[in-house]
Amino acid sequence: MTDATGPSDERTVQDVLDYLVTHLNGALRRPGMYGGEVAIRLYFDAVAFTDAAEQAWKQELEDLQTRRASFSTGVRGAFQDLWGEAHEGAVASVYAEIAHRQGWLRRDRTLTSAEHDEIRRVSETWCRKDRLLSDVFAEFGPPSVLFGGNNPNRPKTLAYATDQRDDALLCFHLWNDFAQTPGQSLASVHAEPVLWAFRNGGALFTDSFVFTPEGSARRRAS
Repeated sequence: MTDATGPSDERTVQDVLDYLVTHLNGALRRPGMYGGEVAIRLYFDAVAFTDAAEQAWKQELEDLQTRRASFSTGVRGAFQDLWGEAHEGAVASVYAEIAHRQGWLRRDRTLTSAEHDEIRRVSETWCRKDRLLSDVFAEFGPPSVLFGGNNPNRPKTLAYATDQRDDALLCFHLWNDFAQTPGQSLASVHAEPVLWAFRNGGALFTDSFVFTPEGSARRRAS
């Protein structure tokens, strides 16, 4: 006799959490496809509720405002105030710091402590010259997370992380612009994204950046 109830489709809380964390990481990596900063925050709301971490998420949001990393216009507003632009990958990387601390960030590559320390050690000197996307890959290898999609011409942020939640997410922010050609199509201004800044935590949002010459010029122009 066939079981009228059919196979069990009961889902555990862990199943739901895994599902939501998967989509949170998708929204962080490709924010434009998911709905930008608003969608990221909605996924955080759902993940925090499911993981019984609502208070931690609330505190993280308060800390963003205290550090001046989020204005009334969100994290996007903090980047716009910093250098006049706010590509979605840069915004997502700030939220990814929270996901990293809460254990929700899924990494494509996990750095050793020695690799992480080396990036922190050399970053200030290394950023004294203008760099390109290919330079970051050549110097530091594939990132733990790439924010902003795989299109090689688009702005993006590369983040490097260990498996230790207390270790900062080390972020390289790269920018490219687009202009109309005589044929009215859009073409990237640079052959590949250029590095504007390296970010490594900090009590205040603006104190966490080391700017390249290109990034410093952009700040003065904004």
